[in-house]
Amino acid sequence: MPAASRKIPTRIVIYPKDVENITGRSSRTARSIIDRIRKALGKSKQQFVTVKEFCFFYGLEEDYVKDFL
Repeated sequence: MPAASRKIPTRIVIYPKDVENITGRSSRTARSIIDRIRKALGKSKQQFVTVKEFCFFYGLEEDYVKDFL
């Protein structure tokens, strides 16, 4: 398959830097937001937070958030 025709999959994991870009908050606050979501969902520190979980937790539309990734 030629490189030009490959479709790059969208990310499903959200990182603190993404939260900074979406919300305009500081890096420390972005990390806190991710930690808050993890705690509410019963996840450990090693588990990822998905874009879907972030959107559900904050009541945002997934398509709108994916524009920032």
